[in-house]
Amino acid sequence: MAKQFARIEPAHAAFIGQQHIFFTGSAAATGRVNISPREIGAFRVLDPTTVAYLDQTGSGNETAAHLRLPGRLTIMFCGFENVPVILRVYGKGRSLPRGTAEYAALLATGYDNQEPLGVRQIIRLDVELVQTSCGYGVPLFDYREERPTLRRWAENKGEDGLAAYRREKNVRSIDGFDTGVAAGQLALTD
Repeated sequence: MAKQFARIEPAHAAFIGQQHIFFTGSAAATGRVNISPREIGAFRVLDPTTVAYLDQTGSGNETAAHLRLPGRLTIMFCGFENVPVILRVYGKGRSLPRGTAEYAALLATGYDNQEPLGVRQIIRLDVELVQTSCGYGVPLFDYREERPTLRRWAENKGEDGLAAYRREKNVRSIDGFDTGVAAGQLALTD
């Protein structure tokens, strides 16, 4: 039932564009595996072999830490409505922290320089494999709306509060791995 592809085909990009959520999975050679839900508005198919997403400030920063180690990242989309499909994008990822030239360039070309408050980095993935499978076991869910909670939290913190939060909570993973984001964050506020 599973089919593999070397790149994101037009049908894959169309399927991705119809979703409301995606999930990222990352891990180091040791420690915990991280799986996180993400909002689809942050995701971009840059070309058939490159994708990216704007990563919001959160309670941890596991993905960035894992990408500094082996760099493996899997992004998964599930067809919760209509077509029962699971689409996984496998590859090597990198964190592009705010304040870096690479971040600014991708923000300009991929996001029209639109940066929601609370973004701490862009995660970029060089696609090595795309796999689709049936998704027959994925339940049907109806999308209602995006939660405003994270946006309101970031607004209440403000830029300085977000930078302080990142220094406190996002410098190391739960397994003690360096996330590499702190240096880029410190340059913006200090």
